[in-house]
Amino acid sequence: MSNYEDCLKHLDSYISARVPVIGMRTIEQERALRLLREAATQPRRSSLPFWIYTRATGLRDLRTNTTVIDDRSLTGAMDFAAAQFTSRANATVVFVDPADLETDTPVARHMSELARLAGNNMGSIVVITDSPIWSGLQRLGMSLHLDLPHPEETYETLRAFLSDHEGIIPIRWDESDTRRAAEFLRGVTEAEAVNLMATVAAKGAIEQEDVLGLAQAKDRIFSDLTGLERVQLKDEDYTVGGLTSLREWLQRKHRLMHEDLRDTKLRPPRGVLLVGVPGCGKSLSAKAIAHEWQLPLYRLDMGSIHGKYLGESEGRFREALGMADRVAPCILWIDEIEKGLAGRDDGSGVPQRIIGQFLFWLQESDSRAFVVATANDVRSLPPELLRKGRFDELFFVDLPDSQDRREIIELYHGLYLKRRPEPEQLDRLVDLSEGFAGSDIAAALHDVGAEAHLSGGVENLKPSFIVDTFANTVPLSRVNPEQIEEIRAWGRERAVPAGRSAMAAATPGSAGPRRIVFMED
Repeated sequence: MSNYEDCLKHLDSYISARVPVIGMRTIEQERALRLLREAATQPRRSSLPFWIYTRATGLRDLRTNTTVIDDRSLTGAMDFAAAQFTSRANATVVFVDPADLETDTPVARHMSELARLAGNNMGSIVVITDSPIWSGLQRLGMSLHLDLPHPEETYETLRAFLSDHEGIIPIRWDESDTRRAAEFLRGVTEAEAVNLMATVAAKGAIEQEDVLGLAQAKDRIFSDLTGLERVQLKDEDYTVGGLTSLREWLQRKHRLMHEDLRDTKLRPPRGVLLVGVPGCGKSLSAKAIAHEWQLPLYRLDMGSIHGKYLGESEGRFREALGMADRVAPCILWIDEIEKGLAGRDDGSGVPQRIIGQFLFWLQESDSRAFVVATANDVRSLPPELLRKGRFDELFFVDLPDSQDRREIIELYHGLYLKRRPEPEQLDRLVDLSEGFAGSDIAAALHDVGAEAHLSGGVENLKPSFIVDTFANTVPLSRVNPEQIEEIRAWGRERAVPAGRSAMAAATPGSAGPRRIVFMED
């Protein structure tokens, strides 16, 4: 049962029971009013009076929309309601978004007295608002929460829109496309869904590729999100060298991300945790996934959610995850996740509660927010985060092998020097870059590109300049070999290798089981 149907069921029972105050929380007034009209137009209520007050139209009859009194003030509407509750039974008055009901204010107390008057003569007050209602008023009755449309409701909205435009413009959607679009529009209001569809239809046709375009158009609704940073992609973010196993795994998850899973027990892909050597492409992978999947990329800054007041950090984190659900489908990038989850022995208990919130969200959320979390200091990750079922998979990103280094060198050589390297030179650079991370290779070729620009072109560089640059680059694996080896030893035992064969050969003398991904044909 959808939330709308559930609310209609409860509203119907509250009106029948003549509950004095019915508080309805929602940001969609139009859907709430449609809900009320459905309840008010039941045949068994045809003789019962229903009035509605809004600040724009004043007090009107709910069924006929005729004006009841000329005074459009809230006070005038409340005085009218008091007179009706005193003189007749079974009267219902609806107040839409009245001001000053959140706390103990004169208006809230006036409404409370009105509710007591209604209760004495089988009357009811319905308050529609997007804000909390003062507890002294709300405890006199019952409350409802009308959530945003369920995908099934959005599907019906889209079907109605397509039916209205059939024969007017070309429509190349089938039912599965409409179902996918409804899933992609999870988290938007009914009005926003119609506006997005109208934007698509305004170009003169509704094409199959517009299904994915809706997800991108939806992203423009949420321009200022608490706790989330919208990441704008650059051309160089689109390609990742190496990491072959990870890329193949992601291709399969991409298909599942867009499948209609309603008739299965499956949930959309949850995400991936990338751990490993710094500079080997973990963060770049999040950007590449967003581009490849054509989904918006949001970065959750774990450092920005911490506040100095009790409960502030947890509230910010919960709000950020809620916004991720609302903007889905999207890629949610959590960089260096261990920094935000550090301090498990902190006496305040904040890190433990944040970890608990995050694990619960990973387990229970059914939104299509695909998490790409990265970590360098794997030792500080809470063990419960690594359990199978939290993320879809845990990949270890190791130093690239010779074949991956060849691919990365070709990639950045073309990016910074606008040409492919000569085969002999490429072989030499692959040998010289033994122990390099992807970022080391990128930095070296960036320096070469900068020098070529200053020299007037690649042809003006000394033939040995690129080789000398690589030979003089000291990678992190040589600067801090103990730390890097410790990270690599952890990855060999506990994670799936992200590269082609970087983890295929264990260090001599190492033992113990390794996790292997078997890719189906």
